[in-house]
Amino acid sequence: MKVTFLGANETVTGSRTLVEAGGLKVLVDCGLFQGIKNLRLRNWDAFPFDVSKIDAVLLTHAHLDHSGAIPLLYQRGFRGAVYCTKATRDLCSILLPDSGYLQEEEARFAQQKRYSKKHATPLPLYTVADAQASLSLLKPVQWRTPFTLGAGATKLTVEFVPAGHLFGAASILVSDGTKKILFSGDIGRVDDPLTREPVAGLSADDVVIESTYGDRSHPDENPQQVLKSVIQRTYDRGGVLLVPSFAVGRAQLLLYHLRQLLDRNEIPSQPIYLNSPMATKASQLYVANANSESKLSETELRRVCETAHVVTTVEESVKLNERKGPMIILAASGMATGGRVLHHLKAFGGDPRNTILFSGFQAAGTRGEAIVHGAQTVKIHGEYWPIRAEVIPMDTLSAHADQAGLLEWARGLSKLPRRFFVNHGEPAAADVLRRRLAETFSTEAVVPETGTTYDLDSPLEL
Repeated sequence: MKVTFLGANETVTGSRTLVEAGGLKVLVDCGLFQGIKNLRLRNWDAFPFDVSKIDAVLLTHAHLDHSGAIPLLYQRGFRGAVYCTKATRDLCSILLPDSGYLQEEEARFAQQKRYSKKHATPLPLYTVADAQASLSLLKPVQWRTPFTLGAGATKLTVEFVPAGHLFGAASILVSDGTKKILFSGDIGRVDDPLTREPVAGLSADDVVIESTYGDRSHPDENPQQVLKSVIQRTYDRGGVLLVPSFAVGRAQLLLYHLRQLLDRNEIPSQPIYLNSPMATKASQLYVANANSESKLSETELRRVCETAHVVTTVEESVKLNERKGPMIILAASGMATGGRVLHHLKAFGGDPRNTILFSGFQAAGTRGEAIVHGAQTVKIHGEYWPIRAEVIPMDTLSAHADQAGLLEWARGLSKLPRRFFVNHGEPAAADVLRRRLAETFSTEAVVPETGTTYDLDSPLEL
């Protein structure tokens, strides 16, 4: 068995890992690179493997940094199965077409504004049609139910195990009968009020572990108290609280906390808007999958998702920019890389009465990261716009386990693996977690570089 790291190495996006065993080639995740331009440009590169030779894709979860290049894989000829959980399949059914739409819209906008200097006719990375067609490849599997790929001597056994983090998110065990490798996927938090906890007691010879928060701890603070303070402060200024929100997972978590605060009369009554068609659809799918995925009942989760007024049309979204505060707007995307939130940033970012609250990790090179680090202007749709609003980063809402949570997940393994591969983290975060894993468990831990292949029968890279 060999494993080659092709993405999410020295970064938190573009998750792609190739497993080869017994003549089979299986890709674990096929995500988009996001963030700085040099990373985004990698999406346009040819895949570093023969697409026609990939036997299957194993998808840990629906977030675009893990699933977003599946339409590209389809566009370039892949017609094999993409195995995932039912909730992941359901969420991908909205995330992937929306991503195709944004790719097309960005190309159209670039052409209209002529801000692409390299291309007379800017093209989308892939289209809505590509994304819709790729959904036919997604094959849902049952939790904790091993299944086989191939047959006879070329057989692999695969098992999907809950990882927390997001509805449908999985850790994936892959075995060739003699060796077993575990892909953590994105590991969730045990105290997440919506999503069930990661499963403990797993066993593998080698473990690939994420490291998004590998060098830090989440703030020891009550997220509702932080929200309460920010909401009250913005309300007193007559301002708008704009919350760039990841449409799948984060938006629903924010609605949960807002519902709790409203029920206890701890925040002033004011209009609350959910301005994201994708987040609206995701909320509906959250309710539909509540019984198998959530700590809340279907009824409780439905009430949470009804906390905000849903903005359905472009016209209503545009009119929001003409309204005055106080009001709260949740809009995608969470790192301000696209979507309706960009128009709200242009409308509200320049007013010091307003607040921009970032509710999760901001990858290097994104507008969100620039704003959090004090950028006074940001480029949106080819022009620079001022940022004078109060800016609040709120890491306590992250759906990722922090360093302590990652180490606790590793302690929960039923046996010590021979080796940890640390990926899906910025260089500093991955290296800090590597050292902590090696020190804590007295075992080998490495941070793979992109393109590096490891033979799991050998301690050395190939």
